[in-house]
Amino acid sequence: MKVRKVIRILHRDIGYIAFALTIIYSISGIAVNHSDDWNPNYSITKDTLIIPSSINLQASSKDLPKKIIEIFQIKDSIKSSFKSSPVTIDIYFNKKTLSVNLKKRIAILEKVESRTLLRESNFLHLNNPKKIWTWVADIFAVSLILLAVTGLFMIKGKNGIKGRGKWLTLLGILIPLFFLYLYF
Repeated sequence: MKVRKVIRILHRDIGYIAFALTIIYSISGIAVNHSDDWNPNYSITKDTLIIPSSINLQASSKDLPKKIIEIFQIKDSIKSSFKSSPVTIDIYFNKKTLSVNLKKRIAILEKVESRTLLRESNFLHLNNPKKIWTWVADIFAVSLILLAVTGLFMIKGKNGIKGRGKWLTLLGILIPLFFLYLYF
């Protein structure tokens, strides 16, 4: 069998197998690249709530969290609460936090929701599972190397590695080198 035919078969079959992981790692990579701008794993929203002046907040610290969630009609059960200062009480729920300033009569309700699929992709991409997943990720990395190398030799002639392919490959090498020079 000719070498180029073997290369094409390897490239094709490895490409099929690596398809899903390539998509997962690519999307996760974009998300993690922008983690300074947003949380790639969770959507966090904050709402400011006003405690009406007609409501008396003089309840004991033990009863105050229950009274506050009644005011805002929060149905979630309280996991814990504590007075972080003489005028502030923090109430924790499963996926929410309510921080209440008793003096200003303002509460900040923070809700945390998982970004479905993106969080799971990041979990795999950042190798949080460890154990056998490390081997899966390593095999995937080797398959990407094989895809890159076999891709160089798939096409013959003026569009192959001996023609314009060499210039495009050189450009692909120069881009990371330029940024290493620029930032390192």
